[in-house]
Amino acid sequence: MSIINVQNDLRSCVSFVEKILDYEFKNKKLLEEALTHSSCTETASYQRLEFVGDAVLGLAFANFVYLAYPTVDQGILSLIRAANISTEKLARVAVRNGLYRFVRHNALALDLKVREFALAVEAEEETAVYGGSVKAPKVLADIVESVIAAVYVDCGFDLKLLWEIIRGLLEPIVTLETLPLQPVTMLFETCQKQGKQVNIENWRKADKNICSIYVDGKLVATGTSDQKVIAKLNAAKEALAKLDHSGYNPSGVVCEVNDNNEIEAAKQKLHELCGKQKWAKPSYRVEKELGLAHEKKFVCSVEIETAEAKLFMMGDERSRVREAENSAASLMIHSLAESNYA
Repeated sequence: MSIINVQNDLRSCVSFVEKILDYEFKNKKLLEEALTHSSCTETASYQRLEFVGDAVLGLAFANFVYLAYPTVDQGILSLIRAANISTEKLARVAVRNGLYRFVRHNALALDLKVREFALAVEAEEETAVYGGSVKAPKVLADIVESVIAAVYVDCGFDLKLLWEIIRGLLEPIVTLETLPLQPVTMLFETCQKQGKQVNIENWRKADKNICSIYVDGKLVATGTSDQKVIAKLNAAKEALAKLDHSGYNPSGVVCEVNDNNEIEAAKQKLHELCGKQKWAKPSYRVEKELGLAHEKKFVCSVEIETAEAKLFMMGDERSRVREAENSAASLMIHSLAESNYA
């Protein structure tokens, strides 16, 4: 999507957004206000409407899930509602419908952030409602909430009519069936509140998809599955569990290192560590054999299985298999120590 601001003709902006909503405003000043960022100091901004929109959107989805799932308990209903009104979800609504193009503002930095996010969303393999590679700008969610509030006020505070007007705008709606994908959203929002950066890496090993999640550059969780999206889901669930409590830090394990900054007897120490945590024994595998026979080098991997997930780590090139396995074990221990993995 190309982010282009159509700010020179406010009347045209209002008309475009009315077409997106398939709703004609009786009081077009409401929509003009909803499309005005606080950087435009000469007129009222969308902040008051955004305040109303945040509340009414939560209530609209509360009504929706209550009626749609009469036998589902309150906890699950809350999760479905939260997934639909998250910053990440609403930001995608703003990008998919092109709402940002019609917002009046005097802040170049907003354009840059939105353009980066929009391009990242376009590059995704599937239509997503959860966290991607770029943090969702809050301004995008604010725009959606302010526009929805403008509709709510304009239609006489009629919540039922509001839902009929905005439901199409909010598609795809997270349902009970698609809710399991939402730990990824929750992970990004949890880390955003804590000022932490999340990075997700995916790759394939044999017939398995592997997803590793790093928080502030430290390995937090790894998930595996036949399906890429399930591997990502498993990793996100595990990461959330780790962030919810202090976990364990294998202090004292990283003590003696060699010239390669590898832990001495790392294989043995990792074996002992797994036994202490009641995890399965580490399994090693030669991933690569490099060079000629007389100067061959090896790259090994190690995999350990916790109660909730499998963790995978590749080592560096070494001239002997045992040394390559020790390298992988050393990197695994370092990652566990740095990430407070429990």
